[in-house]
Amino acid sequence: MSRLSFAHESEVSLTRLFDFYRIKWEYEPRSFPIEWNSDGEPVAFFTPDFYLPEYDLYVELTVAKAAFNTRKNRKLRLLREHHPGVRVKLLTRRDAERLFARMGRAA
Repeated sequence: MSRLSFAHESEVSLTRLFDFYRIKWEYEPRSFPIEWNSDGEPVAFFTPDFYLPEYDLYVELTVAKAAFNTRKNRKLRLLREHHPGVRVKLLTRRDAERLFARMGRAA
């Protein structure tokens, strides 16, 4: 199996959580077009961090401070607008800190 290259250490921590609970996951398996040019060709894409096939759910993890999430929230809004059947959950920095704290207490 090839070694995955994660964008941030928090993604590695999340995979450990998924593995601990035996949740199957895929890392960045699909990019969704979210903007098109005048010829109808996609020019901007959104690639959620994880896909949980057993739940048919995409998970996007962001550990940026809330003030810097404007761009991410815009992309999520466009994804939901153009792909209404795609289920995606945004895990914010606060969400991640809570999850990892609980994981630490459980370990």
